[in-house]
Amino acid sequence: MREWAIGLGAALAGLVAGWLLLIVLARRLPPGLLRDLAAFIPDCVTTVRRLRADPRVPRRAKVVVLLAGLWVASPIDLIPEFIPVIGPLDDIVVVALALRYAGRHVPRDVLLAAWPGEPRLVERLLGPARRG
Repeated sequence: MREWAIGLGAALAGLVAGWLLLIVLARRLPPGLLRDLAAFIPDCVTTVRRLRADPRVPRRAKVVVLLAGLWVASPIDLIPEFIPVIGPLDDIVVVALALRYAGRHVPRDVLLAAWPGEPRLVERLLGPARRG
């Protein structure tokens, strides 16, 4: 039993150390596409948290955005995270679809205010503003 607990602790420590290393390396990336991609999921998590708390967001959009946030946080993935480059692809697609849905039901200025990253990324994801 003790060996099992030590192995589990070592695996958890290795996972946390790997995440910390990835965070440090992502912060050192030069400005551009790779840096934007590295910041996309953390920016999405922050956006989910902010939209969930905003009273101007309709309940249905909150549910969709919350489900996307749970998908990202879930350890179960369609594409395993450890596969380089395409690992987080399913998370990115789910979050992008949820944000597009929210973009149709939430005032654009509310969505842009909730996005902590580069505004041009979420504007490109949402597409041109609807008139009317």
